Parts: sequence; C-alpha cells; structure tokens
Amino acid sequence: MADTVTTRTMIEKVSVIVSKGSLEGIYPALIMANGARAEGIEADLFFTFFGLDAITKKRWEHIKLATVGNPGLHLPTLLGGVPGVPDLITRYMERKMHKLDIPPIPEFIEMISDTGAGIYACKASVDLFELDKDDLVEQVQGIITVGEFYEHAARGQIIYT
Repeated sequence: MADTVTTRTMIEKVSVIVSKGSLEGIYPALIMANGARAEGIEADLFFTFFGLDAITKKRWEHIKLATVGNPGLHLPTLLGGVPGVPDLITRYMERKMHKLDIPPIPEFIEMISDTGAGIYACKASVDLFELDKDDLVEQVQGIITVGEFYEHAARGQIIYT
C-alpha cells in the first residue's frame, strides 16, 4: 500500500463579527481571535450592533450575562428576570473565568490588540447609536463600513458569533 499524505489547508486569516453585547456573546469572539493570533493567524474583530458595548468606554466594564431566555443557563425565564439575578450570575461566571485565567473584557481586548489583531467598529451601528470615535476604547483602529470590513476579510474566513 502506498503511503497517503494528508493535506491540511492552513487558514491564514479570520475576521470575527461580534454582534451581541452580552458576556456569552462577546467572549467567544475574543477567544476565537486570541486563539487565531496564538496560532499565527491574522485576525480582525468587527463590532456591530450591541457588540459595540464591548468597545464602548461607558459600557465595556459593565457587560452582563443574558439571563432571560438563555437556554444554556438552564434557568427558568421568569427567574432570570428577577432583579439582582443577572448581576449575581454574571459575577459567578466572572469568578469562574478568573479561576481559568480568562481575562476581563477590557484586558482581553487590550491583549488581543497588542498581538496585532485589528479591532474595528461598524459605521452603521456607530451612527445608529449616535457614537463617535471618542466614545470608543483606544484599541479601536477605525470605524468602517460593511464594504470596508469585506475588504479586510478578503481571502480569509469570516466567523459570526
């Protein structure tokens, strides 16, 4: 029998779209981008709609876990809406992530930016929420249109979280 050679196509570039402003919506994107950079893969993060909370100065340190209608929590919807429950569950998850050395969102974004990943805000969403560059964290390299995002993403994989 002849030896078979497995050919592996190496991904060289990923662009991750972050559209949710909750803990469970932002962390997967940050983990994916960080993992890509650790593997030597070029990575860009594109924050749109409520995902902008992760890069908005007034919001990025106050991201909460979505407790209402989140089937992954295995928590009755009614209980998730009780005052104080979202804060309690968010703090619980943050403590668990801290034990695993998963940094808080501001530190994670800074760390990913320091690896050379691109961090961009969606122009349509920035306009929709009446924000400007001064409202965003310093790691944001630009406010770009969807067309410009596609230019950045060309010849790479797009991941939507």
